[in-house]
Amino acid sequence: MKSTLLAGGMLAVALTTSAFAATTTMSAAPTDGVSVTIYYKQTVYDPKENKIGEIDDVLLDKSGKVNGFVVGVGGFLGIGEKDVIVPFESVKVMHKTGTTATTTTTAPANNAAAPNTTATTTAHPSTGASANHNNNDSWLAMDETKDTLKAAPGFTYDRTTMSWKPSK
Repeated sequence: MKSTLLAGGMLAVALTTSAFAATTTMSAAPTDGVSVTIYYKQTVYDPKENKIGEIDDVLLDKSGKVNGFVVGVGGFLGIGEKDVIVPFESVKVMHKTGTTATTTTTAPANNAAAPNTTATTTAHPSTGASANHNNNDSWLAMDETKDTLKAAPGFTYDRTTMSWKPSK
């Protein structure tokens, strides 16, 4: 009797577990999905290709859509760095195509992220052998400078609430 109940209980657990797993996993990656790692810890440059800072955090809304980035600006080796928040739309992926840089809607090969729109910019990427970017073909850029972001309001991460709060 006990073995029948045990076998029935194990069968119920197995059926429940396999049914649960089937609804929470995917057989293929979403075709329109982009990894957060293509933004996270990536360097951001201004229109003249000067380093602004690094993306320290990716902010999501309640539905899971990326709506902002925390960019660390200034400082040296993390000392004196200021964290500012910029909207998702302000960070663009630039691709070298000849002598101009363009943004695209597809993720580039070097793990820089893809914005929602396509546009051509007037920025000109470095043509020398020692370009500032991780990959001479694509990089993240903003229409801001390090100085304008240094002047923006700063934020501090609150570990208790797990959210960014204005700096005091």
